Amino acid sequence: MAMKTRICDILGIQYPILQGGMAWVSTAELASAVSNAGGLGIIAAGNAPADWVRNQIIKAKEMTDKPFGVNVMLLSPFVEEVMEVIYKEKVPVITTGAGNPGKYVEKLKSIGTKVIPVIPSVALAKRMEKEGADAVIAEGTESGGHIGELTTMVLVPQVADAVDIPVIAAGGIADSRAVVAAFALGAEGVQIGTRFICSTECAVHENYKKAVLDAKDRDAVVTGRSTGHPVRSLKNKLTKEFDKLEESRASIEELENLGRGKLQAAVCNGDVVNGSVMAGQIAGLIDDIKPCKDIIDDLIGNTYGVIERIKSFCGGN
Repeated sequence: MAMKTRICDILGIQYPILQGGMAWVSTAELASAVSNAGGLGIIAAGNAPADWVRNQIIKAKEMTDKPFGVNVMLLSPFVEEVMEVIYKEKVPVITTGAGNPGKYVEKLKSIGTKVIPVIPSVALAKRMEKEGADAVIAEGTESGGHIGELTTMVLVPQVADAVDIPVIAAGGIADSRAVVAAFALGAEGVQIGTRFICSTECAVHENYKKAVLDAKDRDAVVTGRSTGHPVRSLKNKLTKEFDKLEESRASIEELENLGRGKLQAAVCNGDVVNGSVMAGQIAGLIDDIKPCKDIIDDLIGNTYGVIERIKSFCGGN
């Protein structure tokens, strides 16, 4: 079945579906599987050193001949070295988070790289358009990991009204109902993270996948608001410790020390008790593990059933 928007043309992909850049989760294996299935797979650079990112890019090129991207966290201590790797490897697409990629845009575009920042507000979306972004990802607070304050429902239509470049919706999207809703709000694509954690190609520890599968509707909680960089993850012993520290008005340094290395501990070592199990609020809707191709086929194929259901409410017109 066909579903084509400007995002498909800009990125050279079959379906307007991007896989979220999740640190330690979004490796070459996951990214290449999503790209091979018709979406855009994305390797997450996170706080990893440049050599790790280079190896992941090389591996992805071996595993797919389709476009893929790299997500760059602009607060990473290795951001300059990572950008040099992206220039050298001529990565087709980058998405960015935790800052403004403006100073890199000109050079990236000179090598043909498409630049798509993740934005939490209308103001930043408009600024990114002026600085040459090819599209923006409007990410609602429902997402896992680092979050903003606005929900997807209110953020996406305001951004879509404010800019002329395509808008990609993110946050709370895991099935075809949410895809249809995103397009109704004005998006031309969707970015999906948590749903792809529970794919067969995702290399995270099985404990992490099980934690997502077992999650209920209120299990994805937010910690770290007092630091100015809130994070959504599944509640466990670590999130309770964060809550206690914040209630005691602990310093930002104490909070950062508590969280240091905890995502990697969960993703790679399977410590879902003391580790940070980052996941979105949509985790409560996910109940199976299957290949990326099946996930994307379901997202696209079932979309038409949702649209027909909506038509039935309107007298079939």
